[in-house]
Order: sequence, then C-alpha cells, then structure tokens
Amino acid sequence: MANQEVDQSKRRFLIAATAVAGGAATMAVATPFVMSMLPSERAKAAGAPVEVDISKIEPGSMITAEWRGKPVWLINRTDEMLALTEKIDEKLLNDPKLEVPQQPDYAKNPTRSIKPNLMVMLGVCTHLGCSPTSKLKPGGEEGMSSDWPGGFYCPCHGSKFDLEGRVFAGSPAPINLEVPPHTYLSDTRLLIGADKEA
Repeated sequence: MANQEVDQSKRRFLIAATAVAGGAATMAVATPFVMSMLPSERAKAAGAPVEVDISKIEPGSMITAEWRGKPVWLINRTDEMLALTEKIDEKLLNDPKLEVPQQPDYAKNPTRSIKPNLMVMLGVCTHLGCSPTSKLKPGGEEGMSSDWPGGFYCPCHGSKFDLEGRVFAGSPAPINLEVPPHTYLSDTRLLIGADKEA
C-alpha cells in the first residue's frame, strides 16, 4: 500500500469540488442572515428612515414618498413660488411664527426647510387626517380664488395651506402641516425619518 501511487489530478478535482460545495453552503446560510439585517416592510412602516432620489423633481412640481405609512410631499419650489409665499400677510396665518412644534428646529425658519427650494412635509391634514390636494399654481387656474398664492386645499373640510405648509386662519385645521425629520445624504438623495442630530 505504501507504494501505491496517488492520482494527483483526481485529488485536485476532489479538493476543488469540496471547496465549491462548501462555498455554496456558506452562501446559502449567510444570505438569510445578511437579509435579516435589512429593515423589513413592517419596520419601514413603523418608522424606519426612507431614502428618496430628489434629482428628478422638476422646478415647480412635487413628488410623494411614503414614511410610516403616510404620504410625504417633496416640492421643488421655484424662486417665484418662494416670493409669493413671502408676500403672505402674517395676519392671514394661524401660526406664522411657527410656535407650535410641527417642525424640527432646523426647519424653524422663514421657508420651513433646510434648503429653501425643497420643501418636505407630511401630506396629512392636521384637522382630521385627510390628504389635501395640491393647488401649486397661484391664482384661480386650479379652482381657487384669484388671490391664491399656491399651496394645498383639503377637500374634506376646506382647510387651506400655503407652499410652506402653514395653515390659513379660518381653516378647520388648527396647526401647520408637519415637517418630518430629514437630512440630505447628497445633492440628489434625501433621508426621511432621521436627521444629523439623531
């Protein structure tokens, strides 16, 4: 037996086959483990942060994302939109000084946003939770009065909000639309549900 020759090519084949089978088994075991570290749909609905590509939002338009099962509006406001919002008389608003905590501290400024042109807010009326309709164009073109500065109208009970989500006085909604925590990951990516402070 000691003099028996070992078939080297057969040995290399068996070693390679064993390594491939072992690697496949390792991947089969590791994949579910790695996947379990990603947030599930249930976790996302419960509040896990949501990343959004904001590069395709045209000026003057908006997109809707979802966070915690609620719509989040992302509006790319033009300079004209911002100018119209600045002209709104504070007497026409319920909370012009943003005294009710409906936004993080970093959005407690004249535009209620980190970057003036991009508004991020929950699309949920603060009256009874309906989703307002976007009426972004100023004037009566979208069925609003001729002095309409652009914003949102809740068809359920008539609440009106400007392009910063501030509620107009006389609306059933008592407070402004909520600004969720958010942070910019880059010029084209936004993370909703977390901020730098967290």
